[in-house]
Amino acid sequence: MKQLIRILVPILVPVAILLTATRLLLTPLFVNIEYHMPGFPADSYGMTQAERLHYAPLALDYLMNDEDISFLGDQTFEDGTPLYNERELSHMYDVKVLTQQALKVWVGVLLALVAIGLLAWRLGLLAEFRAALGQGGAFTVTLILALLVLVALSFDWLFTEFHHLFFEGDTWLFYYSDTLIRLFPMRFWQDVFIGLGGLALLGGLALWRGMRPRLGK
Repeated sequence: MKQLIRILVPILVPVAILLTATRLLLTPLFVNIEYHMPGFPADSYGMTQAERLHYAPLALDYLMNDEDISFLGDQTFEDGTPLYNERELSHMYDVKVLTQQALKVWVGVLLALVAIGLLAWRLGLLAEFRAALGQGGAFTVTLILALLVLVALSFDWLFTEFHHLFFEGDTWLFYYSDTLIRLFPMRFWQDVFIGLGGLALLGGLALWRGMRPRLGK
């Protein structure tokens, strides 16, 4: 059991922290904050901030709810034209599948950590469990620092490779005039990666420092 704790927990912790950070960003609050950030680009095709703040949370709602793609497909601009084209709708469906799968993994990993923690408590192995959590925190910090370096050096490459990993072909590429790009420009995604890194870094540091062996213990 000790060996299982020492190996499995440090692997699960970075996954739990990263997915927790992801869930925190999948909220209308983050979208609202992002749109009010200094220097956030205006829509060059004329969509107002109020319109963006109306439509963007709906796209987020779709990722989190149980509705089918008609939830987005039925949305229109004020003149009645569809908000999204077929290519955008297809991509949003793919994103929803990925998001829902990630959230299931998140819940599963958290439950696994709780179960291991309870078992460690029952077996008198809490010290080993705490140490493994701390190692997982340190591992998370290392991974996130590497990620932030990549963001700083070549965000475009990182963004492209992320999409190549999770989506087929060029289904994620759009025109600047497409609604998804107008709602979520590249600046938005840069800040998403930075936000993920920042939140995960804080979580990793908290575990790393908080789970250090206490003097006299």
